Parts: sequence; C-alpha cells; structure tokens
Amino acid sequence: MWDLDIKDINSPKQIREIKDFLLTAHRKDVHYVKIKRSRDVIKFKVCCSKYLYTRCAFDPEKADKLKQSLPSRLVLRNFIIDIL
Repeated sequence: MWDLDIKDINSPKQIREIKDFLLTAHRKDVHYVKIKRSRDVIKFKVCCSKYLYTRCAFDPEKADKLKQSLPSRLVLRNFIIDIL
C-alpha cells in the first residue's frame, strides 16, 4: 500500500547547516534540547513533536555559540559522556 520504510519514519534527522538547525530549534513544537558532550564531539538533539533532529559540532567554541543562540524557553538537558 505505502512504500514507506519504518526506519525512515522513526530515524533521527541530521541537520548539517547551523542556520537550519536554529530555525528548527525556534519552532513551536520543540519539547526539549539534549546536549551530549564527549571527548571529540558535542551533539545537539532537538526533540520536536514528530522527529528528533541532531547536529554535531566538533569545535567547542562553535558549540558554545550554538548553545547561546538557542531560545531561552527551551528545556536544556546536558549530558557528559566520559570515554577513556
């Protein structure tokens, strides 16, 4: 009937452009933002009503600027992952 794959429906969407990520983060249907920090990468995960959108930042300075430009009304959840 439909040619949709279940992986395509439920999988997170990666956003490569910073501008697109910020536009997504400013939407009204955003529930929360997760920030996961590991040794090499900082991942931003925006949970909207339908999809989970992700953005990876490899530069800590750019990640801090991205965090500051997120809307203040959002709930931020910070996670630090220690990998030896």
